[in-house]
Amino acid sequence: MSELPSGWARTSLGEIATWGSGGTPSRSEPNFYGGSIPWIKSGELNARYVKSTEENITEAAVSGSSAKIFPAGSVAIAMYGATIGKTAILGVDAATNQACAVGAPIEGLTSSEFLYRLLQNEKDAFIEKGKGGAQPNISQAVIKAHEVSLPPLAEQTRIAQKLDELLAQVDTLKARIDGIPALLKRFRQSVLAAAVSGQLTEEWRTIGVSIDNGHVLHHQIKEAHAAEGGHARGNASDPTEEAHDLSPEDLPETWDIAELRDICVPGRPITYGILKPGPELDEGVPYIRVADFPGNKLSMANIKKTSSEIDEQFRRARLIAGDLLLSIRGSVGRLIKIPANLEGANITQDTARLSISPLVSADFVYWALLADSTQRRMKNATRGVAVRGINIGDVRALQIPLPPRAEQTEIVRCVDQLFAFADQLEAKVASAKSRIDHLTQSILAKAFRGELVPQDPNDEPASVLLERIKAQRAAAPKAKRGRQPKQEQAQLL
Repeated sequence: MSELPSGWARTSLGEIATWGSGGTPSRSEPNFYGGSIPWIKSGELNARYVKSTEENITEAAVSGSSAKIFPAGSVAIAMYGATIGKTAILGVDAATNQACAVGAPIEGLTSSEFLYRLLQNEKDAFIEKGKGGAQPNISQAVIKAHEVSLPPLAEQTRIAQKLDELLAQVDTLKARIDGIPALLKRFRQSVLAAAVSGQLTEEWRTIGVSIDNGHVLHHQIKEAHAAEGGHARGNASDPTEEAHDLSPEDLPETWDIAELRDICVPGRPITYGILKPGPELDEGVPYIRVADFPGNKLSMANIKKTSSEIDEQFRRARLIAGDLLLSIRGSVGRLIKIPANLEGANITQDTARLSISPLVSADFVYWALLADSTQRRMKNATRGVAVRGINIGDVRALQIPLPPRAEQTEIVRCVDQLFAFADQLEAKVASAKSRIDHLTQSILAKAFRGELVPQDPNDEPASVLLERIKAQRAAAPKAKRGRQPKQEQAQLL
């Protein structure tokens, strides 16, 4: 241990507060719950003060269990599992469960505010002490024996006040940083909305870069399909009006409106798989799960192929690099572009494969499908109760704006450029958030090294204070033995 600041003393948490722990009244006793006594669980130690709780217990619960009522101003700390070291001040008289230890600051020696900050500073040490078991935990005995550095009482007040000032500024920074991802999400959707409406390339069109026309392109790809025998209509239902509401009035004159089936490769229609997601195996048919979107992970399904018909169905849904894969069950509208290392894999009944025509930019279609307007049309076409999904016929008939090919390329370039900017900003935000998240502990560490506020030689040294309070407590009349009300017992712990 390095040398203590002037006037500080080494002591234990058991010397500066009286400690107790709570309990959980039996759930089999209905009269134990729904009363007027707040009952705090360790997962509720999220704010500086706990003033309301998810559950309340009754006086009968306090009398009939190990639950105790602790006075407002006591400081609770979590002892079990992932919550170890979380702490909060009781803003009201309250009971706690057994996962919380509660310390009442010894009057004249420390305060609720200082003890709260002190425990915050010791969180990592408590987490370290809790390691080693099946479930990490610390005990009330560990907390009471835990050594800390105690400043003079006057300096404690200065430290607590300075921490309040600085950490309030940190909280403000956190709130601002935490709001940026939502702003970036709205920015990306605004970019896509501008991309599929023609606004993103409005200036580009005015300089006469392209003489192409989306109507001509649409005619070309329809002719390519006709040469292959046209579309297989099947038994698909007609899309609802809300799912098929794209209007030429919403688009530039040189754009057209295509159905998704039109812009796919002739002879390779939009299809879905026959596989059902199941447990992942070491061997079998490689396929892609919707749960792995976006990504490049393969799972294995053990499907016994017993006929040429099954063989043909697997070939029908086999993927090639550049295909788009669209989720059509549950989380409708999620999308990935198949990289080369996933070529040859198969798909499940939850996904549709889109092989985009070489006359159309697959990257443009990718961004168009992710745009809010297209996502809305897909959601409006979903059906079902237990599992919501979009009929494959509605996927094939999904409307897509079709700009000239040169403008598609320009749109993709602009979207990629703007999204790259957003990605860079997101990375900087993540880095800043990481630094801010560490800032609280850095400030606390500085405070409890005696570096945050100046020492005053006129302050009574902590060692003298400890001895004086110890002597006063020893000389105080002992409480009479005998049975006492539970609430009174808790306050004397």
